[in-house]
Amino acid sequence: MNKITVYSTRYCAYCVRAKALLNQNGLAYEEVLLDDPGIDARAELERLTGGDTFPQIVIDGVTIGGYSELVPFVRAAA
Repeated sequence: MNKITVYSTRYCAYCVRAKALLNQNGLAYEEVLLDDPGIDARAELERLTGGDTFPQIVIDGVTIGGYSELVPFVRAAA
């Protein structure tokens, strides 16, 4: 089982799509929301993942990228 972490914001359309894709395929994940007041979301995201766009998906400690990079992973896991 892969450990999947989704770094997201509440209103990001691609974040919603990534989480829906994982849910539809029965893949468990941890979500880390970075849009709380007082958080510089992009700076924190870059610090955590090296990426600067939402969402950023981390699988087994490796940042794979966003929604587009998640799709082939999910297809391979099916």
